Amino acid sequence: MAVTDEAIEKIKGMIVSGALRPGDRLPKESELAAELGLSRNSLREAVRALSLIRVLDVRQGDGTYVTSLDPQLLLEAMSFVVDFHRDDTVLEFLAVRRILEPAATGLAAGRIAVAELDALQEQLDALGPAPSVEELVAGDLEFHHRIVAACGNSVLCSLLDGLSGPTTRARIWRGLTQEGAVARTLTEHRAILGALRDGDAEAARAWATVHVASVEQWLRASL
Repeated sequence: MAVTDEAIEKIKGMIVSGALRPGDRLPKESELAAELGLSRNSLREAVRALSLIRVLDVRQGDGTYVTSLDPQLLLEAMSFVVDFHRDDTVLEFLAVRRILEPAATGLAAGRIAVAELDALQEQLDALGPAPSVEELVAGDLEFHHRIVAACGNSVLCSLLDGLSGPTTRARIWRGLTQEGAVARTLTEHRAILGALRDGDAEAARAWATVHVASVEQWLRASL
């Protein structure tokens, strides 16, 4: 593993230094191994590891390329990892979401387009007053993703998308066991949307905090 780690660091160094740029094809395996002073086996393991986290793209019969290194692409690996959370650590993920999502929602208040606000309103109206838990969870994920996507920060958006895995389960538990959870969630969504339509960043941030904290508080009491 130490040799593979060294190989990973050397390839990373080439990318960070600009010797390899997004979209570049890596030299042939034998050439790159000689250039970096690595065995072909350790280089192969490093390439495999870096392809798993979407830094490299191995194309059979064509070669290995540096990906776009887009934050959303790279942070997909985080989403995969957090899905393995233990039930007693979901609160930590929710706490991170409580810190980040209100900030993103506040930023969106000054950026989100009227057409997007109208689309969010249509989405809420389509759910009706008594959606199923599954419909509510799917709608909740889309609602928050679209707002965060409007904040203008792709890294923040990708981080929050990555945190949706563990929090989705919490939302389902809440919807199944807590009386009034569906109605309260819809009310909070409308309050967030109203603040965004008013361009009130502080109110949008406050309602987003309330929304995430209510899930967190319920889960804390149930564990």
